[in-house]
Amino acid sequence: MGDLYPDVVASGGLGAAVREAARWRGRDVGVPDWATEDVTVETTRGYVSVDPSDEERLFRVRVHIPGFAWEIGATDDLGLLVDVIAAWRDGVPLDVLAEEFAFLELEEFAGALDRGEPTAAQWTDLLSSDSGPGDLLRRLHSDEVLRNMFPTVTHGAVRLRVDPLNRASRQVLVHDLREGRYEVLRPGTAWAEVSAEDLVPHLRAALDEDR
Repeated sequence: MGDLYPDVVASGGLGAAVREAARWRGRDVGVPDWATEDVTVETTRGYVSVDPSDEERLFRVRVHIPGFAWEIGATDDLGLLVDVIAAWRDGVPLDVLAEEFAFLELEEFAGALDRGEPTAAQWTDLLSSDSGPGDLLRRLHSDEVLRNMFPTVTHGAVRLRVDPLNRASRQVLVHDLREGRYEVLRPGTAWAEVSAEDLVPHLRAALDEDR
């Protein structure tokens, strides 16, 4: 890393380098003092992390919500990296960010997240994919309640989460066993096998519990 990131090495790690650059630029990026290597910042628009490239000097900026992550741009400038993290954390509108930081690629999903509408965008993305459990996704999306849950696909199973920005939010994992049978898992419980007829009521009840 020394050849590509001498400033990072000199500071003692990426986290330390970002904090130091933020102090020089008068920015607040929210990187805790104990974080030396890792940069992960909680914001109202998901978690922002930085992944340095091993092949060239490039700080890749990613935004995460539970179960999903996407890259929004990359820069070789540590100062610009600090500026974009601070601006994202401050809730600067996406159109302003796009004008100020040419390296950002703010796709439709990021816009949906900014408006608090990531769920519809995620359903559209999953349903349009040729891979994954398409039949199960279509069955779940056909229900007017379940389509409001944030979906992700994990090892062929579909996870539905009430709040995409809250990792502790109510959620269920659904696996298609075929022939009209499904396995459903809630955190802290064992897998429960349910029939096709009972699947939607079962999931509605699981996601509505203790609301």
